[in-house]
Amino acid sequence: MHGSLDLYDTQAARAVDARATALLGGDGMVLMERAGAACWRFLQQAWPQARSILVACGPGNNGGDGYVLARLARQAGCQVHLVHAAGHEPGTALARRARAGFEADGGVAHVFDGVLPHAEVIVDAIFGIGLARAPDDPATRLMTAIDERDVPVFALDVPSGVDSDKGAAPGFAISAHATLQLITRHVGLQTGGGLQHAGVLGIDPIDVPPRAFDGVPACARLATADVLAHALQPRRRNTHKGESGRVLCIGGDLGHGGAIVLCAEAALRSGAGLVSVATREPHVPVVLGRHPEAMARAVESGSDLQPLLAQADAIALGPGLGQGEWGRAMFQLTLAAGKPLVIDADALNLLAEAPRELAGAVLTPHPGEAARLLGTDISAIQGDRLGAARELAARHAAVVVLKGAGTVVAAPGALPCIIGAGNPGMATGGMGDVLTGVVAALIAQGHEALHAAVLGALLHSLAADAAAAQGQRGLLPSDLGPHLRRLCNPESSW
Repeated sequence: MHGSLDLYDTQAARAVDARATALLGGDGMVLMERAGAACWRFLQQAWPQARSILVACGPGNNGGDGYVLARLARQAGCQVHLVHAAGHEPGTALARRARAGFEADGGVAHVFDGVLPHAEVIVDAIFGIGLARAPDDPATRLMTAIDERDVPVFALDVPSGVDSDKGAAPGFAISAHATLQLITRHVGLQTGGGLQHAGVLGIDPIDVPPRAFDGVPACARLATADVLAHALQPRRRNTHKGESGRVLCIGGDLGHGGAIVLCAEAALRSGAGLVSVATREPHVPVVLGRHPEAMARAVESGSDLQPLLAQADAIALGPGLGQGEWGRAMFQLTLAAGKPLVIDADALNLLAEAPRELAGAVLTPHPGEAARLLGTDISAIQGDRLGAARELAARHAAVVVLKGAGTVVAAPGALPCIIGAGNPGMATGGMGDVLTGVVAALIAQGHEALHAAVLGALLHSLAADAAAAQGQRGLLPSDLGPHLRRLCNPESSW
């Protein structure tokens, strides 16, 4: 998707490193020196007043980067303390060379004895990419001591303990204030726990030749706000409402009318030409009172629903649907209609009871719903969000939007996409109902399912970020409406 960024896994990152090393003459120390220098520049920019620095190094090349940074910090006149865990002496040729350079400059490496010296910034260079296991006990003790200190922590490339492919922490992991990725953007730092542990994310390509990336495939893409300007073009001046599509929102069983109201409002604010609502009779006045633009219908039977299904270009199924007799009847009739679908909430729970392929549909589960669909638990979903989204997409032959921190969008045969927006204020009831309406509106306007899912999730998250300018706590799904409208109309260039 135009405007998105490549994300890489460990295997690809190592391949790029190897190619870059070869292109730069074959000595890996060239890249290590560049990496250490880039990290030192970042630290100076982020904490310009810091004159006392603690560098914690590990046995691999990430530790080597730390030794280079420590040497440069000493040369700049900083007080530098360097520690490593017991048994974690440099284990690669490059790390040994980097340590030798640090010691030749007068630096001393100490084994961690349980007490960390004073520092204004702590540099985490213990583990880098590729750690897919829990750290051993000596490393865990050092990492825990770092985490307990009330000073900024700066992670080199990847916060130690984080699986840079999955975004999970198999054991203890450092929670950094900032992380500088080197050469490649790591997929695991863009979703799930990886986002929390990484803190503020930066990237420095350290002048690697672009040819180093030739033939090395990305494993995912990161969708940022730049995507919108390319994907949402201004409408023709003679556009009519029929061209903007008809969305049918189905849900709102007795006692659950609010969800379908939020869904309908989101569809309207996201540009659908006509929005109909099929709900229980007591909710019709509520829908019309809130949004007279929506065409609300009391639907109590299949005969009531069929004409609405026939007219729809896209259907949003699930918000407030319930799992009772009415909801089950609406679910079965809608799936049989063969129309483009966005399936959420209780419709996903009904799908989990009787799994089937739904080619062309968009499923929007949160981790709990994803766990039910895959017959597992939430920890397994969060432990590999990218893998879970891929598996759901393959199992249902559908587009999947796995919600949560770093929302993942996956589809059969397509490169997954991670949404580079969103905030913790979105963790409140009703946010998913808004997303369902947004995606359905985009499908109705002619976007194919995967494109609509990525754009919809991005619009939804960016609108939430804009609405959270006044604070994340207390953010309401209904706060997103005006921001959705604005973001759906990015400025065009003349």
